[in-house]
Amino acid sequence: MSRTYLCIDLKSFYASVECVERNLDPMTTNLVVADPSRTEKTICLAITPAMKALGIKNRCRIFEIPKSVEYIVAPPRMQKYVDVSADIYEVYLKYISKEDIHVYSIDEAFMDVTDYLDLYRLSARELGLRIMSDIYRTTGIRATCGVGTNLYLAKVALDITAKHAEDFIGELDENGYRTQLWNHRPLTDFWRIGSGTARRLEPYGIRTMRDIAEADEDFLYRLFGIDAELLIDHAWGREPVTMTDIKSYRSHTNCLGSGQVLGSDYPYEKGLLVGNYLADLAANKKFANQDGPVLLKGFENRTLGASFTGTWDAELIKGYLGDDYGVTTLPEVTLEDGSTIQLASMMNFNLTGVNAQTKYPAEAMLLAEYLTNSESALKTRYELRPGSSTNKLMEETIAADADNEALQALTDQSKLSIMQTSIPQVANFWSPAEAFGAGLMNQTITRDNMQESLDKMVQNTLSKLG
Repeated sequence: MSRTYLCIDLKSFYASVECVERNLDPMTTNLVVADPSRTEKTICLAITPAMKALGIKNRCRIFEIPKSVEYIVAPPRMQKYVDVSADIYEVYLKYISKEDIHVYSIDEAFMDVTDYLDLYRLSARELGLRIMSDIYRTTGIRATCGVGTNLYLAKVALDITAKHAEDFIGELDENGYRTQLWNHRPLTDFWRIGSGTARRLEPYGIRTMRDIAEADEDFLYRLFGIDAELLIDHAWGREPVTMTDIKSYRSHTNCLGSGQVLGSDYPYEKGLLVGNYLADLAANKKFANQDGPVLLKGFENRTLGASFTGTWDAELIKGYLGDDYGVTTLPEVTLEDGSTIQLASMMNFNLTGVNAQTKYPAEAMLLAEYLTNSESALKTRYELRPGSSTNKLMEETIAADADNEALQALTDQSKLSIMQTSIPQVANFWSPAEAFGAGLMNQTITRDNMQESLDKMVQNTLSKLG
């Protein structure tokens, strides 16, 4: 059954809220949301449509606003914006059940209105206008609306066509999308196409949605991996995800925990077998635990056969070994009882947060967005200092870089890694583990005292947990 969706956006939301609070019209008032206590380099969190009409960019700095323009500076008030957003959600609920609403952001929401059009005896455009009028009547905030036969088309209608409509409503179906927007430029105007994607397509002469639709699909999959599927669907105006899919989605994994969680209880036979394997490895004359310069010297004079190291010396080692150079993941090893285990590594994650009490919320949010977006990560962790993949774009870029065997192996190794727990008590693990490793290397820990040493490591790890 064909569906009909609305996507409603609140125009210049933060700036509009500040205007309404002052009994001013954001369409005719010059106002910026920024911290007035900062220098003129402070970033504007939002500006009114009146200022946009003057050609001023939304995320500009104060000093970039022409001196000839008079304007009001309003300090950001995030709690106020959240409260007004909640009031507007109450307006949505007057018309649409919460099961058919997906809140996309503080100022944007999707609605599946398919089953409401006959009820209200309205077209989708008329229902959108009614909701927009109610929002304005209730809060004084103006809204724009996209109408589409799927979620993607509703969003694109909002982002591209609504801004040119007198009633601020855009409307698209698949045929209309191809007729009106297939040759639209730039590509970055379309939902989910960022500047990084556009740059990757540009060298191949792909500059429009028509170009993507007509491109060789195998080529797109080589370039973008699985994400090419979404890119191709959107180029044709298709979107398989429905409101029902969104509402029924549940994460495949859930974790609730308290305290230190260990994979197995100790004493444990498997743990003893692993400990004995490590003791035998440390005692093997062909094995050495050395720092970076010694390892590099071993590769240079060809006295070292293999090393477990990071990607930072990969190019140097490749230069030493030439055609003999190879990279792979950690191997499986066979224990003395004949069973095999996969050697693994621990994997951590980075979390970037914004202090809710910061004096500079606009700058803090922009910095957090910059530090965590896919393109910044690609620049810092792939181009400048090659490291493990932190997002899908980087993983696909690494997979397509056939000459960078080290990064490809590191990406494969991450799939064999164990996610480090984020609980504070994990800090108690490292010192006992380091002492255990040092004991193996200086051979004060051997098969003869392995069980005792494992028990001591566990006891020292747990002793501070209370």
